[in-house]
This record gives sequence, C-alpha cells and structure tokens, in this order.
Amino acid sequence: MSSVDTEIWSMSTPISLISQERSLKISAKTDYAVRAACELAAGEPQRPIKAEALAQLQAIPANFLENILSALRNSGIVRSQRGAVGGYFLARPAETISLADIIRAVDGPLAAVRGEAPEDQNYSGAASKVADIWVAVRASLRVVLEETTLADLVAQKLPKHVQALIDSPDAWSRR
Repeated sequence: MSSVDTEIWSMSTPISLISQERSLKISAKTDYAVRAACELAAGEPQRPIKAEALAQLQAIPANFLENILSALRNSGIVRSQRGAVGGYFLARPAETISLADIIRAVDGPLAAVRGEAPEDQNYSGAASKVADIWVAVRASLRVVLEETTLADLVAQKLPKHVQALIDSPDAWSRR
C-alpha cells in the first residue's frame, strides 16, 4: 500500500482505511447515533426521551445530537413528539433497525472509494483486482452491520457469527 490514503468511505463518512495508521475509522456521528438509538431502544416504546436527556445519558454534545436525531428522523428510524412531554422514540421496533440502517442514515453508504461505489471502480494492470477487495470489505461490513440490530445491542446478545468474531483471539489485537 502506498502512503496515499485509500478511502473505503468518503472523508465525511464513517469508515476509512488509512495506510499511515492502518486503522478503520468510525465517525463520531456514527458512534453517537448508535449510542443514542440504543438508549431509545432501551426505553419504553412510544415514550419520548428528550434530546437533552439522551445527550446526558451518553455524554454526547447536545447540538451535535440534534443534527443526528434529525437525520435519523428523516430516515424513518426515529420519530419526534413536540410539547412538554415530547422527545424522540423509535419509529419501528428495535428488532427491525440494523446498525447499517443507522450508519446509512447519518453517514451514507457503508462503503465508497473516493465517493463512488466499489463496484464502479475500474483498475487495470497489476491493480485490476483491487476493486474486488473493496467490494469484499463492504460485504464483510454488511455481515456484521446489517445483521446486528438495536434489540441485539440492548439485550446484550449479539448474533452468533458476530460474537464469534469478537471472541476470536485476534479480535482485540491492536494492529
């Protein structure tokens, strides 16, 4: 890999593979959105929780959280209710909301290379299979993110294949 950054997601989106650091980056927006959605999933169905309370529960900057909740509302993941007893609540059951749904709502597609879909890349010569690797990276993200729901997180019972990845001796290695 050259010293040039190879982006799996665009600069404004959550995950990028950076050659200098060799790490997969998850944006603050994605992290905050998932944490706030977990709080909503843990709450009583159809009982609104104020944005300020969500921000305090998860130590999320309130102004940033408002923008995140707006994106989640626009994507049909949360609903809002105005008034003294207003706030936010999940728009559908937690069992039907995947982490991929949340990421796409706040940060766009799970994988892009320089802002384009991996399968739209066209490399030649010795690099001709690189686009296939980017497609495989996206597929591996989907295996975890599309199959893990808010209900799984709140119940602290992850899908077996996700738990197997976590339990792998190499999973917690910092490299």
